[in-house]
Amino acid sequence: MNIRSANINDASKIAHFNQMMALETEEKTLDPETVAKGVEAVLTHADRGFYTVAEINGEVVGCVMITYEWSDWRNGNIWWIQSVYVDARHRKTGVFRAMYEHLYKQAAATEDIAGMRLYVDKTNTAAQAVYRKMGMNLARYDIYEVDFVLEGAKDLPKI
Repeated sequence: MNIRSANINDASKIAHFNQMMALETEEKTLDPETVAKGVEAVLTHADRGFYTVAEINGEVVGCVMITYEWSDWRNGNIWWIQSVYVDARHRKTGVFRAMYEHLYKQAAATEDIAGMRLYVDKTNTAAQAVYRKMGMNLARYDIYEVDFVLEGAKDLPKI
């Protein structure tokens, strides 16, 4: 297995993985064109984040995206783990573990990286178990959101 930084040649595979992940974990069908443009935006603008991929025999079988959040409390960046996907044929073979270990070592060795976080759907208990096995802890935060793309903008409630 080879773990490496993704490049523009990986864009269509990563976009496909993102569509599969959304369907499997949240039963959401994503617009292929929007996802393709979103993946390309990360691959061509390093300030937005980066992807790491796992290859077996030259085939990309998994991906992880990292985005950044500045923490003024820590004076450093938090790496957000996103868009985690491993091809179904390669699950439970150590693909995610290899990508996570690669990223963990990279983050721990980089002075301004203060930690790593991710969010997971509350019903995705299989993924939660994997993250606990990797030594991650359940954070004390709940995440609230407004999703303009998948849910549309709404009028603000009167307070």
